[in-house]
Amino acid sequence: MAKMSSIEVSIDDKAGVERSLKKFKRMCEAFGVIREYRKRQEYKKPSVKMKEKLAAADKRRKKTNVKFKKVVKM
Repeated sequence: MAKMSSIEVSIDDKAGVERSLKKFKRMCEAFGVIREYRKRQEYKKPSVKMKEKLAAADKRRKKTNVKFKKVVKM
């Protein structure tokens, strides 16, 4: 059973609704709420997670190598 919690957001009269909403979104992003939500939306098998992780590492490695080769040629 999921925990129920209430969140209170106070809106400052000086800042306005738009600025308060921006601040709330930044706070959610900083705490990783959205990232966690997307991660839990669907179940991925451990083998699929590992394949994705290896593919991302390979992509980063290739990108770094391309950048490094451009610097060396100059």
